[in-house]
Amino acid sequence: MSVDQAVELGRAAIMMTLLLGLPVMLIAIVVGLAVSILQAMTQIQDQTLSFVPKIIAMILTILYLLPWTMERMIEYSTELISGIPMNL
Repeated sequence: MSVDQAVELGRAAIMMTLLLGLPVMLIAIVVGLAVSILQAMTQIQDQTLSFVPKIIAMILTILYLLPWTMERMIEYSTELISGIPMNL
């Protein structure tokens, strides 16, 4: 394996990780912002209040996107495995 191939494999792995994690992180940011605005408006400063809605939203997002995520992971794994040369 050449250095270029190793760099390409690393780049593809990082891009796949970002692609799969992006929807969950965006939901966490949006829910966190909404909870922060609600806390500022009501002057409720309970620290645990921000974590529970984010965790629930992230779990629901993961469950909703699980089929799409699995398809992407299977496609990536298939491409990765098919790139292994057969030297038997």
